[in-house]
Amino acid sequence: MKESKIIYTVVLFVSILLGGCVNDLDVSPIDPDVNTPNNVFDSEEAYKEALAKLYASYALSGQLGNGGGDPDISGIDEGFGNYIRQYWSLQQLSTDEAIMAWDDATIKNFHWQTWAPNDTFIAAMYSRIFYTVTISNEFIRNVDAAIGDASGTFKTDLEAYKEEARFIRAFSYWHAIDMFGNVPFVTEEDLPGAFFPERILRADLFDYIETELLDIESKITAVGNNEYARADQGAVWMLLAKLYLNAEVYTGTERNSDALTYVEKIIGGGYSLEPVYENLFRADNNLSNEIIFPIAFDGQNTQQYGGMTFLLHASVGGDMPLNGIDGGWGGIRAIQDMVEKFGVSESDFSTADPEFTAITDKRGMFYYDPASWEWDITNVGTFTQGIGVTKFKNISSDGGEAPNAHPTFVSTDLPVFRLGDAYLMYAEIVVRGGGGDMGTAVGYVNELRTRAGVGSITAADMDLDFLLDERSRELYWEGHRRTDLIRFGEFTDGTEHWEWKGNVQSGVATDAYRDLFPIPSNDLNANPNLEQNDGYPQ
Repeated sequence: MKESKIIYTVVLFVSILLGGCVNDLDVSPIDPDVNTPNNVFDSEEAYKEALAKLYASYALSGQLGNGGGDPDISGIDEGFGNYIRQYWSLQQLSTDEAIMAWDDATIKNFHWQTWAPNDTFIAAMYSRIFYTVTISNEFIRNVDAAIGDASGTFKTDLEAYKEEARFIRAFSYWHAIDMFGNVPFVTEEDLPGAFFPERILRADLFDYIETELLDIESKITAVGNNEYARADQGAVWMLLAKLYLNAEVYTGTERNSDALTYVEKIIGGGYSLEPVYENLFRADNNLSNEIIFPIAFDGQNTQQYGGMTFLLHASVGGDMPLNGIDGGWGGIRAIQDMVEKFGVSESDFSTADPEFTAITDKRGMFYYDPASWEWDITNVGTFTQGIGVTKFKNISSDGGEAPNAHPTFVSTDLPVFRLGDAYLMYAEIVVRGGGGDMGTAVGYVNELRTRAGVGSITAADMDLDFLLDERSRELYWEGHRRTDLIRFGEFTDGTEHWEWKGNVQSGVATDAYRDLFPIPSNDLNANPNLEQNDGYPQ
């Protein structure tokens, strides 16, 4: 987050979390006497500050920053329980793109795909999703109560804020439908209090998210007319495209032609590819016209040991370059299955050039010193077994210091949605028979490959196997891989058996029911309306 970004004012208004959420972590709501609607929404400015809290729920996990002290949800360490930290971990560590060396609780189970319903990390992700949903509901209720008496600019602002809050709620409900399937469901119509939230089926939640987004589309701020890091029409289009592209997974019915409609809106929406790929992942990436919707971070104003601070520090260890941070935590790295998709092998790296600067595909930003690292992972807990990733950096595109630089906390934003992904989505829709033009699809893919410095493809090369690999080359470590592998039928029982999948070094298939995470045990026990996902112990 730079000066142009929305300021993350830490305001907490009353938010009664879903009954029984994640009791194994002793999760409970923050004391509602600290802040209530009466003293939070006490001025016109307070509504924007409260809206900022909704956005901040992805980047921060508490009220004070600086690593903790006043958490949103008691019982979860603020850094550990950070929304983006958990989302990234569940989306990436469970795939062929990343593996964790740490022994924190059950963290290794994600790459092994051996998690259980009482998993602490799954419970943390689940609770963050529904915390964001709940404070969004509360915000919408308060805006609805105020808007009738508002006039002029204030009324216009409230109307805009409400649509952004609805988008944020839909965005988190998308995470719920993608990760957990059939979940508790509440809206602003369900007043806070002691009740058991009803369970909504995955297909019905799909319909709700779709209906919400279609209504928001014409009401939210137009593309390019909102402050940086706030949702606009482009973010709505991209979320609709994502929803439709994965519709067969979520509902059993493909909606690729609908996905095409919104991908084409994005491509025609005024965005442009960032000329230099690596600048998308540096500390001044807010300057890029490719990014459609980011989660913003700032070294001075979003200080917490989650989010991008976690991602940059945890991916650095050994003799890797620090790239603007004050030290590495030696946790996450890539496995050979991903790196070899870039056409490189162990012999390409040397002690003199451990970053293999001559790599053809400039999207591949890796570190491997054969004098001190091992290509094969025989011990998952040894960070220097595997290949380091240097994709994200806390330095500016000119090599200088990050904006609002801090030695620990980073200023690099997470590009949640960007145009390069839309190009690949267009190509996938064409290959899946959802419409579009093959020549156009080939052109989009080749624009990405030209930027990367690799050769062009032809229509004969364009099939689903190629696209799944190309999505990894273009989007690795950006939080898409688990969803992609499931859509392509390769997450669990497909033919992709990467290193240590199934807790076997050579990799094995796992049970298909793991395409969904389990409903956390204690929420299941606390709410009689819920049912466990198939395959997991009831």
